[in-house]
Amino acid sequence: MRIVIAEDAAVIRAGLAEILADRGHEVAAAVGDAEALNAAVAEHQPDVAIIDVRMPPDHTDEGLRAAIAIRRDYPKMGILVFSQYVETRYATDLLSMRSGGVGYLLKDRVANVGEFIDAIARVAAGGTALDPEVVAGLLSATRHVSALSALTARERDVLALPAEGRSNGAIAERLVVSERAVEKHISNIFSKLGLPPSDSDHRRGPRRPRIPRIVTDSRPTGLLGQPGSLILAGWWM
Repeated sequence: MRIVIAEDAAVIRAGLAEILADRGHEVAAAVGDAEALNAAVAEHQPDVAIIDVRMPPDHTDEGLRAAIAIRRDYPKMGILVFSQYVETRYATDLLSMRSGGVGYLLKDRVANVGEFIDAIARVAAGGTALDPEVVAGLLSATRHVSALSALTARERDVLALPAEGRSNGAIAERLVVSERAVEKHISNIFSKLGLPPSDSDHRRGPRRPRIPRIVTDSRPTGLLGQPGSLILAGWWM
């Protein structure tokens, strides 16, 4: 089996290459960034690419974005994401592109080398290999998107404004409604998102409401393959 490895940590990259070579596999290339990964895949046309999520230059999601591009250009190539992190935003896009030949394993949860080699072979043969924690993360993201879709247009307006640092009074002024109306919208938002409100959530004054901050994923195909999906991004206190 011909394999390309993309891992920015040199020790891990060398260790993977040695393990695979010892088991009779051809490591066509072992690289440390997404640009080199794309070049290696184009040159060697491997059976499987093993890809870390966070790589240079920004160490955010370069590996996953490269994996999606490779999946699009080489649909028959197996893709195994091997990382310390569960990155649901792009992982969902990757897993939704085709039903098989893809995997996502977490480095600190691989029990033994044999299981790891079996997972690579399964992905190369068109199967899947998903860590349960990855599945749980994807399901959680799905539930958040489903809950956000139940909000009214006005509730979405209220939900977005605290990200600008606005208090209840400032939100009311911006939307030309009363503070009581804002408090009611916040209560409805918490109820629909299944979040327990605290006693301070209904106080008036300069304190910002404790509600989730959302951002819009404006990529052509966003989270879960839905254009313009809303993503639960964090908390404002």
